[in-house]
Amino acid sequence: MVDLDARSHSDGKSEATITLMVDGEKKTATGHGDGAVHAAFNAIRAVFPHEASLNLFSINAITEGADAQAKTTVRLEEDGRIVDGQGADTDTIVSASRAYVHALNKLIAKRERTVQLSPSFLTA
Repeated sequence: MVDLDARSHSDGKSEATITLMVDGEKKTATGHGDGAVHAAFNAIRAVFPHEASLNLFSINAITEGADAQAKTTVRLEEDGRIVDGQGADTDTIVSASRAYVHALNKLIAKRERTVQLSPSFLTA
């Protein structure tokens, strides 16, 4: 994740613009949602389209005080593959976005590993 700009509105119309480094190239997209986290996740999906479903979203404070560090866990599932991603930051939206990107990276690695392990000599 290169950059994140998220805006929350009390009317529920939130927006996030995210820049991710994808295969060595910066890609930027904007997402909208019912809250800043939802908007950020939609922006990530716009930069890197995928069919994974979000099965878990958890936030915990790992330090105390108004500037507490948030630790976020995101679980994604795609085609029976399940991965967890973690992120941490004093900004909860950044923490959540890092966790989502971390989970996506793990999912991509699992996809590639599955393709590499598939025997090409087998036919149906």
